[in-house]
Formats: sequence, structure tokens, C-alpha cells
Amino acid sequence: MPDDPGRAKSTFEGFLDTYFNIFNKPIEIVRENIVGPLKNKNPPKYYHRRYKRIPSIDECSVGDEVCLYEANEQYKRDMKVESQILIILRHRLLECEFYWSDDKKEKCKKQQDDYKTAETNWFVKYGDLGAKANVLEAYMKQKHRMIWERRHGEVGTGMKET
Repeated sequence: MPDDPGRAKSTFEGFLDTYFNIFNKPIEIVRENIVGPLKNKNPPKYYHRRYKRIPSIDECSVGDEVCLYEANEQYKRDMKVESQILIILRHRLLECEFYWSDDKKEKCKKQQDDYKTAETNWFVKYGDLGAKANVLEAYMKQKHRMIWERRHGEVGTGMKET
């Protein structure tokens, strides 16, 4: 057995150990004394850029163009992120339906519900605004929807009789 501590090494095994140490020891010394401390000093960076959340459009002062611009840029970023989330959920649903084909109604119910909820929420926030929409138009859409709900009830349930 090679792991037996009482056994003497053969000449060939001693030669291999010496040959291995000639090439391996300098690499181990460099790794332990130089690379290791430097690696721990500089932790790896998170690869996504993180933007600080800024005040939304309703918190901006009248005439504050910088705040309006920043709110509009954040609106665009949020729209891109939520659109990508919707795409991911759609792909999960399609993959589930493809995998389960005949049993997709029962097996893919959670994915179907998640996608429908996300799609509805996306449409409530961004739908019917067009390609060149900005944060002010989205804010006005939200305001008009809230006024409608106060007067007539939930959107999609029809108008209340007054």
C-alpha cells in the first residue's frame, strides 16, 4: 500500500517525489505567499451595476428638471428589468408546457399563474403608453386609474350605477 507510513519508498517513488517538488514547490510558495493575500484583500466585484434609488416623479419639485430626468431614467431601467422578468417567466411557462405537453394544465399551473399575474401587473403599469412613454405619462395613467377606481370600483368590473 502506498499510504502505509511504515513502508519504505522505492527509488523510483523517491525520484518522482523529488521531480514533482522541483516544479510544484515554487508554485505553492507563490500561491500561498503572494496570490492568497492579494486575493483576500480584493474581493470579487458583483457584476451587475447597482443604481441608487432616487425619488420618484411624485417627490420631485415643480420645475426641477434634474429630478425629472433622473426619475425618467429610473423609469426606463425599471421598465427594462420588468420586461426581462416577463420574458423569463414566459420562457419558463413555455418550457414547462413543452416538457409536460399533455399534462400541462395540471403540472404548469403555478407557472401559468405567475406569468398571468406578472403580465397583468406589467400592463397596469406600462400598457397602452407607447414606445416613447416617459415617467410623467405613466404617473398620469396611474392617477387616472386611481380616480376611476374611486368612482367606479375595480377596473374591468364595469361602471357603478350612481
